[in-house]
Amino acid sequence: MTFQKLHEQVLTLPEDDRWELINILMKSLRSKPPLVNRYKGLASSLVGIAKTNAPAPTDEEVKSILETRLLQK
Repeated sequence: MTFQKLHEQVLTLPEDDRWELINILMKSLRSKPPLVNRYKGLASSLVGIAKTNAPAPTDEEVKSILETRLLQK
């Protein structure tokens, strides 16, 4: 069943049934951890992935790098 057909059928339900459907959907969503929590571990494991022992480039060095990249293109 497509979402559009489901949507049309839900609108034909009596109001009490639609509220019951809302309750069922809310319970199913509460049983799963939010997306933020599911990916929090992944995001925190990526912190420092590009970290090097070299100091951060200065503003002038960044400008020079950008100019070199633009010339290469």
